[in-house]
Amino acid sequence: MGENGPAGSIRDLLRGLPVFDTELPGFDVDAAPSDPVALFAEWLTSAVEAGVREPHAMSLATADAGGQPSSRVLICKDLGADGTWYFATSAGSRKGRELAATPYAALAFYWPEQGRQIRVRGTAFAADAQRSAADFLARSPGARADALTGRQSQVLDKPSDLEAALRAAHAQIEADPEAVAPGWTLYGVRAEEVEFWQADHDRRHIRLRYTREDAAWARHRLWP
Repeated sequence: MGENGPAGSIRDLLRGLPVFDTELPGFDVDAAPSDPVALFAEWLTSAVEAGVREPHAMSLATADAGGQPSSRVLICKDLGADGTWYFATSAGSRKGRELAATPYAALAFYWPEQGRQIRVRGTAFAADAQRSAADFLARSPGARADALTGRQSQVLDKPSDLEAALRAAHAQIEADPEAVAPGWTLYGVRAEEVEFWQADHDRRHIRLRYTREDAAWARHRLWP
């Protein structure tokens, strides 16, 4: 495309968008907790109190056996004191299959209202069946019905097929409120590295990285 074609228009649109055009909170690295779990809890609480929309939404990046990556946004379900972030999905989904082939994952939270990012990287594992079932049963009826169709990421030829499958799933829930979708799995990502990133209007962004060292965490401030 030429300079004035769609590509140029998109480029101009992107370059014209404001960045960090809000009041940004401070980040005193020297006063940060000794472990990333405590700092995440502080930042999450601050985000909720500041009215950040869906602060529990995070991107999940996985890779298949050939190293080809994919990412998507989903909900963080829990955070363990040992530095394990949790989410849930079907083991038969694309992300479930990729985690089985390559049990490593990266997570990212982004809260634009505060100019904050949190990046997590570590080893992924499946929780036991009891915890996975408990997670499933805590979902809304609609979310459970969707999972019970068992066809996530498959090709949908006709919308009517989806409607029929959902009707059958809702009927199954009514008949058996304790029904759990086969393959529903709670996954954990045991962090080996966690980075907290605070934007600065002068682009002197503040970055603090925690790296797991046995039972403790090492902390390093990074260049912007």
